[in-house]
Amino acid sequence: MEKSRIKFLLCIVAVITLASMSFKPAMAAMGNETDRLALLALKDELLGGSHGGPLLSWNASLHFCEWQGVGCGQQQQRVISLSLPGLKLGGIISPSIGNLSFLREANLFNNSLKGNIPREFGHLRQLRSLNLSRNNLQGNIPVELNNCSNLQFLNLSDNSFTGKIPFQLGDTMKNLIKLSLARNDFIGTIPSSLGNLSSLDYLQLGNNHLEGNIPISLGRLSNLKILVLSRNNLSGIIPPSFYNLSAMKEIRMSTNKLHGGLEPELGFAFPELEILHLGGNHLSGRIPVAVTNISSLKQFDIHSNGFSGLVPGGMGKFQNLELFSINYNELGNGEEGDLDFLSSLTNCSRLKLLAIHMNKLSGVLPDSMANLSTQLETLYIGGNQISGNIPEGIGNLVKLAQIHVGENLLTGEVPTSIGKLRNVGRFDLSLNRLSGEIPSCIGNLSLLSHLYLNGNSFEGRIPLTLEKCKSMQIMDLSTNKLSGGIPDQLVAGFERLVTLNLSHNSFNGSFPSGVSNSKNLVELYADNNNFSGEIPERFGEISELRILHMQGNYFRGSIPQSLASLRGLESLDLSSNNLSGTIPLELRNLPFLVSLNLSFNLLEGEVPEEGVFKNISQFSIAGNKDLCGGIPEIELPKCLNQAEKGKRNGLSTKSIIVIVVSLSLALASVAFISILCWRKRFGKKMIPLTLEPVNLMQVSYRELVQATNGFATSNIIGEGSFGSVYKGFLDQQENPVAIKVLNLQNLGAVKSFAVECKALRNVRHRNLVKLITCCSSIDYQGNDFKAIVLEFMANGSLESWLHHEHDQDHSSHHLNFAQMLDIAIDVANALDYLHHRCQTPIVHRDLKPTNVLLGDDMVAHVGDFGMAKFLFDVASNLDNEQAISSIIKGTIGYLAPEYGMGGSTSPEGDIYSYGILVLEMITRKRPTDDMFDDEMSLHSYCKMSLPEKLEEILDFRLLEQIKEKSQKIIGDQNIDCNMLDCLVSFTNVGVACSVEVPVERMKIEDVVNELHAIKERLHARNRIDPQQEIKELEV
Repeated sequence: MEKSRIKFLLCIVAVITLASMSFKPAMAAMGNETDRLALLALKDELLGGSHGGPLLSWNASLHFCEWQGVGCGQQQQRVISLSLPGLKLGGIISPSIGNLSFLREANLFNNSLKGNIPREFGHLRQLRSLNLSRNNLQGNIPVELNNCSNLQFLNLSDNSFTGKIPFQLGDTMKNLIKLSLARNDFIGTIPSSLGNLSSLDYLQLGNNHLEGNIPISLGRLSNLKILVLSRNNLSGIIPPSFYNLSAMKEIRMSTNKLHGGLEPELGFAFPELEILHLGGNHLSGRIPVAVTNISSLKQFDIHSNGFSGLVPGGMGKFQNLELFSINYNELGNGEEGDLDFLSSLTNCSRLKLLAIHMNKLSGVLPDSMANLSTQLETLYIGGNQISGNIPEGIGNLVKLAQIHVGENLLTGEVPTSIGKLRNVGRFDLSLNRLSGEIPSCIGNLSLLSHLYLNGNSFEGRIPLTLEKCKSMQIMDLSTNKLSGGIPDQLVAGFERLVTLNLSHNSFNGSFPSGVSNSKNLVELYADNNNFSGEIPERFGEISELRILHMQGNYFRGSIPQSLASLRGLESLDLSSNNLSGTIPLELRNLPFLVSLNLSFNLLEGEVPEEGVFKNISQFSIAGNKDLCGGIPEIELPKCLNQAEKGKRNGLSTKSIIVIVVSLSLALASVAFISILCWRKRFGKKMIPLTLEPVNLMQVSYRELVQATNGFATSNIIGEGSFGSVYKGFLDQQENPVAIKVLNLQNLGAVKSFAVECKALRNVRHRNLVKLITCCSSIDYQGNDFKAIVLEFMANGSLESWLHHEHDQDHSSHHLNFAQMLDIAIDVANALDYLHHRCQTPIVHRDLKPTNVLLGDDMVAHVGDFGMAKFLFDVASNLDNEQAISSIIKGTIGYLAPEYGMGGSTSPEGDIYSYGILVLEMITRKRPTDDMFDDEMSLHSYCKMSLPEKLEEILDFRLLEQIKEKSQKIIGDQNIDCNMLDCLVSFTNVGVACSVEVPVERMKIEDVVNELHAIKERLHARNRIDPQQEIKELEV
């Protein structure tokens, strides 16, 4: 019985053995078929169901283990690797990939895959390496991926993944060595579980939208060598636990919101550290001296933070240093020793980029700078307070490609050794105090593409050698003392030129037509020079031109018809020249032209009504006496047709004489009778009101009553010394108007009316309030009535913006510094026009914030000419003096000191008032504030603050605005030093204009130039991109 049982069991074993021997090949065959079908399904999705292309070998003629990119195990013919990088594959990843159950490596790097990561990846328990980077994948990381617990390499970078990083990732993938999720759209915080990845040596999470603090747990990653967290929204401090990561070679945390300082341990914790990028955060404090102990450091970047104090002098210990970037901080103490660290950097023989610009570094530029590494390619030291000369030895730095030393206090001439720097493409010396001639050796810089010499005191001619710089794209020579003509061949070779700025110099002669060879030219500024002759007809060939400014010269002839060919033109300014002829009608067809200024020329004929000429705010034609037509708002006479001209021309000379004499006698009789009646009624002389024959609309007392709803108090928008100003609506005007009604009971009101009417009729400027009409009539009770109708200014007066505690319209608005600067420029331009560019110079005599009005676009307009005085006009002056002799000529606080002592009227009086106005904008303190007395005035209060203590007198709102803007650059609770320097210069203008002695006050033309220089300096950062090299290193 027992033997029978044993035999039975042996039979069963034999059967099972035989069955397994036959089943094993069947299972292997089944597994192989599963892999083959999975690959084919993958192919169909990758190529959209088509055949061929990069996966041409994936067909039945070959075993799938021989297909391109497919790797199989040696013992079992199962797929263990799939490597298809850079094949331009499209489509989606098929879920069938989850059936490749033996897969260990999947590499689909650098294709054009889209869609989500299939959840079926979670079936691949043997997967060790997954690289899906550089595709167009999207969606969340599937939770199922956490099942791939054997993963050692995971790279999902450069896609469009969203959502949060799975919080349990560090708990499930404990074998990870390298993890990269960079350049996606991940949100949320960094999972603290990542601190459990004890084998991790590479962590790249940069260029996402991660926020919150950096987890303390990351300090447990003892094997970590490379950490990239840059370009997120991370906040908080750098965790102290980080100083335990002694194996670290690269730390990249730039462009976040980290705050706090750097601990001294930094210099001892990372003995192998090569790259430290902390730029673009809110870090502050001093740079630890111990940082100089990191002798292995190659890149040190802390730009755009709030670091202060001295730069440690031992930086020369960095023998391998290639990049040193500390720009956009507050480094420096304003003393000579600020630049001592430069000498130590001469030991860094591999240095390629040195960026220390936009700090508070002072002192003389050391000659040792010439001993910096001969490998140096980029040198940025601009935007500081560095003085002295440019060292002659700078020519030793032969590999320099970019030089920015602008916005400093450098003096002297440019050394001729500059000509040795033949690799320079960008050369910026702008906004210094350099003098002498532009050295001809600059022509040796054949690769030069960007040349900024603006804002200096260069003189003489432009060297002809510059014509050899065939790569020139931007050339800015503005605001210097350059003179002479510009030869045609000089600019004819600049075929790549994009911007040419020659403004505010003394160039003369004809403008070179050769500039039309620059087919890519976008901006051309030649304004405020002494150019003459005709504007080149060939300008019409510069098809890319967007801005053409030629104002303030002596150009003559007609406006070239060819300008109408510039279809992309946006701004055209030909004002203040001697141009004649008609306005080309074709200008109305320029679709993008939004700013056109043809004012103060000798133009005649019809003004078009279409295109830019439709909107009165977009064009100016003031100062051309013989124009006609146009839209009604410009109030020009209608143009005569040919028949009317013939009739007019048909009058005989004798008829014309008879008509003129008759009209003259009639007008004289009326004037004589009017004067007698006036004298009889008031017992004194009336001032003669000789007005220019300007065509003004007629308006009656009744119309003004209707326009103001019966002069309702609710329509009062201002009150002055001689009456009230109402907002009103006239039938003849599309826009509201301001109606100034004189209170004739006030002494001098009548004469103020006459003076203001005359002044406004004789001026036309974009920064002066425009006169619409004057009304002299009687009211319903038979009393005299006088009113002046002016252009309405929607943003009220400067007074309401500076002192708006009780002004509901502006209670939530404050002027920022850029707006203050623009307003100051506008007012200065108005004064320059009144004093120097009118046919008869005018002194305003009552300049103050109340009389500076702001239009829709915040452009400032000077108004209220009731106390104005015409210079060199004897009759007017006598009457004007009599009219105001019993009244102080101005407003207390803004009144020039010499007026209070009986001094005569002069333009210097307006300049004093202007200076006080500038200082009031900065401090928001009126000159009559209670804090000021005989010993302290607004002028002395501001003067004593310069330059170190300016922050103490700035209006707190302005200070907050600057700090708020600075947060984007250097961090919380810090001041942008570039803007602060501009404020110092701006305050200096106000102080220089309000000195007590009239002859010592700043000339108004110098004020205009200085303010433009400040504005250019304020916005200079926009054209500087010194961090491009660093950005490329932060990939």
